[in-house]
Formats: sequence, C-alpha cells, structure tokens
Amino acid sequence: MSEAIDKNDSTSSQSPTKEISILNALLSIVTITSLSLTDPIHAQPLPTLPLDLIAEILCWLPVKFLLQLRCVCKSWNSLICDANFAKKHLRLSTVRQLHFLSYSNRLHNYILTSHPFHSIFTNITNDFTQLELPPNNHDGDYYLVGSCNGILCLADYNEGFVILWNPSIRKSKELPPFQKPKTLRHDGMTYGFGYDPVTDNYKVVVILHYYIHDINDNYVNKIEVKIHTLGTSFWKNIQEFHFDGHTIEGPGHFVGGAINWRSLKDLGMENSCFIISFNLKNESFQEILLPDHEEIDTSDLNLGMLRDCLCMISGDDVWVMKEYGNKESWTKLFTVCHMQYPCKSYGFTKVINIFEDDQVLLEFIDDSIDDSIEGTWIWNSVVYNSKNDTFNFTKFESTPEICIESLISPCS
Repeated sequence: MSEAIDKNDSTSSQSPTKEISILNALLSIVTITSLSLTDPIHAQPLPTLPLDLIAEILCWLPVKFLLQLRCVCKSWNSLICDANFAKKHLRLSTVRQLHFLSYSNRLHNYILTSHPFHSIFTNITNDFTQLELPPNNHDGDYYLVGSCNGILCLADYNEGFVILWNPSIRKSKELPPFQKPKTLRHDGMTYGFGYDPVTDNYKVVVILHYYIHDINDNYVNKIEVKIHTLGTSFWKNIQEFHFDGHTIEGPGHFVGGAINWRSLKDLGMENSCFIISFNLKNESFQEILLPDHEEIDTSDLNLGMLRDCLCMISGDDVWVMKEYGNKESWTKLFTVCHMQYPCKSYGFTKVINIFEDDQVLLEFIDDSIDDSIEGTWIWNSVVYNSKNDTFNFTKFESTPEICIESLISPCS
C-alpha cells in the first residue's frame, strides 16, 4: 500500500510546534514594534523585513492565526486578503477539519460542527466549533455535497438550492436557483463540485433525473445536466448525455480535474455499476474504465477519493487509480476483513482517509438498526488497521466531510 499511496501526508495527528514557533517570532516583532511606537525616544531602530519575506513566513500559518494577524497593519491585512496569497497558502496548508452537518430544532437552522482531524483517535468531545448555516433566502433539506480547496458545497436535494461556504473564513455564496424541467414525475438529482484549473474557477454540476411520456404513453427516463461557473448568474445546460439507461448516483467525487459518479445501468435482471466522469475543462462526459480483474464485482461498487486519487470499494476490496484516467493504474490496496459488528447487515461504502500508520477511516452503512422500519440506514465510521485486521469504532454517529483549511473565498 505504501507504493500506491504517497505517505508524505500530514493529515494525521500532528504537533503544531512549527506553527507556534513562527507565530511567536512574528508576535515578538509586532510587540517590539508596538513598544517602539509608544516610546519613540528610547526606541532602537528595528530591521525591516521585506514584504516578500513576510509573505513567505505568513503562508505557513494556520488560517485562524492569519485572520488575527490581519489587524497588525494595513499591509499585512492587504497581503492576507490577496487572492494570490490565498492560493500560495493553500498549496502549503496541512490543517484539516472533520465537518458534520445537522439540523438544530432549537435554532431552526442547520449547524456545521467542526472537529480537529486528530480527534478521530481520541475520546475528547469538547474540542469542536459550531457554526450556523449562513443566512440565505431558502429553507430546505441541505446536505454536504463535498469540498474543494477549503470550500464546502451544500445543496438542497429537493428544491435545488446550492450554497458554497468556507467556514474557516466565514464567507459564503448562495448560487442562483436553476429551473427544473416541467414534468409529471421527478426522480431526484445529484450534484458535483470541483475546480477547473484552466479557467481558475469553481464549478457546480447538477444531474436531474425525471420521466416523460413517450408516444405510447409510457414513462421514459431522461437525464438533464446543468453547470454553474462561480461568478456567473446562470446555469448552463449541457445538451448531450450519451449514457442512456444509466442512473447517476451521487454526490460526485472531484479527482483529476473531473467529477466522478457511480452509475447504474439496467441490464434486465440485474444492475451493473460504472464510473462516469464529467471533465470540468471541456465540460464533457466519459466513462472511467474498471480494471480487468475477476475479483471486481460490477454489481456493487462504491467510490471515494484518497489523497487526490480515485478510489473504489468492490465487495471488501479497496482499489485506487494511481494515475487518473489510466485503466492500467488501478491497484488493489488491501482487503477489509470481516468486521465483527452486532448487526445483521452492514456494508462498507467509502474509504474516507488513509493515515501514515496504515490505519484507514472507513464509512459503513448499517441497515438493520430498526427492523420495524424498512430501508432504515445508519451511516457510521470506523478506523480499520490493515496490518492486524482490527477495527476501532469512532465516537461520531455519522460520517464526516474532510476539508482542508484555506483562505479561498467562494464570493468570486
């Protein structure tokens, strides 16, 4: 597994000593400068750091420190708020958060609860922050679609409202509503969110499933695709979709400049799974080919993302596509052993993260929590040690969205 996934990852529990040392040095400069300004008679001339060097130092700091340092002076505030500085800081950022979205009956609003990444391995329950969903013009049932470069995408799967939100800097953007097709029966919608490096912009894709009557008055399944580019005021229709008979299941996973969904194709007596991707650069669909391997169960595939690689679970096997789009680069990382869990039915649906010590955060679904309610599904997370085939259940009752901290604003 070490060959398939680069272990030079800092998403595991890490010491903030480096950041604190840098911050202390900066605060010392600020403190001395402040004393010099208040007592100019006894002040000694201080060396002046070039702004470029200050930028090099600041870009290593976590977002919460940078937000505080904006008040040091106008030049620092201008630097930290600059879009180019935000992109440079993003390339160096290592701080990640676990985000959970839930509805508060008391506040009548959605609440985003954020935990430090390392809290997966602790029983500490009071190390978290909570934010209310930013004010918007619509009430709805919001879900986390995904994240990209520190921006969360939240969507209402019933009415079609979308909000982009960077909780690290408390900035959000409500996208314009899109028009759903007028039809007698809607069969749902799914979303995807990602970044197009060519246009240096973010895009949201929605796939609408609905039915219309044909000439024989039979229901015919149709798929309509719309795309929104951040900064515009409209949704653009994608006219062609060449995968007739497919059902796209979401949300999509942004990997390799494309959004990837699991797709089901009705083959008569059974369904077969495919991977369909939408390239954000040329705004076109293609199929991502599966490995030619007898162990691949095409009736049961689940997608995810691991350190910028497309990942899937087939049965209990975890596969990763080391080079996006290259069918030959599919590599099986490991097989998850049978989990001893007091339920009648469960299944792994996603690999959330692989840590440096080869422990794996997995999402699994338990559909037997309440036998009296058919179709009751409970998502949960578990840490699997691939070296000794052991499981440790996390303290979280739902699965998180892992999001990197950044200064990137969704208000472009």
